[in-house]
Amino acid sequence: MTADLIRRYSLLVEFLGRILGPDYEIVLHDLSRKQPSVIAIANGQISGRTIGAPLTNVAMQLIAERAYETQDWKLNYRGVSAKGRILRCSTLFIKDERGTLAGLLCINFDDSHYRELSERIFALCHPDDYAARNISINTLPIDTGFQDADESGGFSEQEIFYSSIASATEAALASVMNFSDLPADRLTKEERLKIIRLMDQKGIFTLKGAVPIVAQKLSCSQASIYRYLSKIHQSPEK
Repeated sequence: MTADLIRRYSLLVEFLGRILGPDYEIVLHDLSRKQPSVIAIANGQISGRTIGAPLTNVAMQLIAERAYETQDWKLNYRGVSAKGRILRCSTLFIKDERGTLAGLLCINFDDSHYRELSERIFALCHPDDYAARNISINTLPIDTGFQDADESGGFSEQEIFYSSIASATEAALASVMNFSDLPADRLTKEERLKIIRLMDQKGIFTLKGAVPIVAQKLSCSQASIYRYLSKIHQSPEK
C-alpha cells in the first residue's frame, strides 16, 4: 500500500472503531509488504490480535482464488473470536489505481451480548421448561472445518484468527493431513505433493516463513517444497 493509502485507511480504522464501539473489530492488512500483516487494528481484544498478526485462513484463500478480480468485498461470513464466540465478518478489497490488490479492510462483529439479551427476554416470555429446551435455538456451533453459506450463495471456511506465522501454517497443515495416518517421514512423494497442493490452494504460502515450517513438519527440505510448488504451478490441475 502507498503511504497515502495507509494513512487514510489507518485513520478510517480508528474512526470506525470509536464510532461502532467495542463489539466491532476493525483491521487493516497491508498486502504490499514482503510479509502481509495487520498494520492497524481497533478493538483487537475481540480476535486477540495485535499489529503484525498474519493473514487469516479466509484472507489467504480469497487472495489465492483471486476473488478480488470479480468483486469488491466479501460480506457476512463466520469467524471465531479469541474467546470462542461466533463473529460476523466482512472484508473490503483495497485496490490501487491499476486494480492490483493492495490491502484488506476487515470488520468483525461480536453479537454475543445481543444474543445473550435476546435469550433473557425469551426466557421471560415462556415457561421455564420451554425456555430451557429452546434457549440456545440461535446459538451456532463452533467447528473450524465448517463450510458456511455466504450471502452470494457460495461457501467459505469459517475464519480463524492467528497470532503468528507458525500457528497459521500448522493449522493449515493439520487441516489437510487428515487423509493420511502415516508419520510425516513415511509419506510418499505423491502424498507430499497432494498436501502441498491443498495448502497452496488455501494460500498458506502467501506467508513468508511458511515454507521452512512445512518442510520441517513434512520431514523434507525447503528445496523440495519449492520443487513441489513449481510442479503444481506448471500443472493444469491447479
